Amino acid sequence: MATLGVDRLILVRHAMPIVEPDVPSDQWQLGDEGRAEAWSLRSQLSEPAYFVASDEPKAEQTLRELAGESRVSIDPGFREVRRPHIWSDDYRIVARGYINGICPREWEDHAQVAKRFATAVARHAAIAVAIGRALVIGTHGLAPTVWLTTVMRLSPSPAQFWERLTFPDLVDVDLLHGTATRRRPR
Repeated sequence: MATLGVDRLILVRHAMPIVEPDVPSDQWQLGDEGRAEAWSLRSQLSEPAYFVASDEPKAEQTLRELAGESRVSIDPGFREVRRPHIWSDDYRIVARGYINGICPREWEDHAQVAKRFATAVARHAAIAVAIGRALVIGTHGLAPTVWLTTVMRLSPSPAQFWERLTFPDLVDVDLLHGTATRRRPR
């Protein structure tokens, strides 16, 4: 398994945003509670890090809270899966199907998600290696799960891995050994 030269790769799933059914989810913001939850992750990250986040506000804001005074780079390659803005009470059912390989109409194709995410990881891994820091990526749930399924076997299954992610969450990714381990298992 290619390691991209990076010793430490940490995925940060964003904190719970303020849910606004009339606003596309890629525009949702964190409220005070979400910011506090993101800030609380600081105690779980002790190593010097290079921070980069999705350009979606909830992911960027989560990483800024975690990073404190450190600079946070932004990369749209870490965005969530692109999909139409249609409010649905059964979103989790549809999303679970997506993780299981079903691509709903107008949703971003799995291969495209994996490719853009992998390209962004490689781009920022090179920077993290050059400056000798851990790579910490502020992102979402579906897109990183899709990418991870292309570089390792997720246990017990990709859908269960995704369903167990919390808001927020930290995942240590070991590309050499093919493991993705949540720091806050539930």
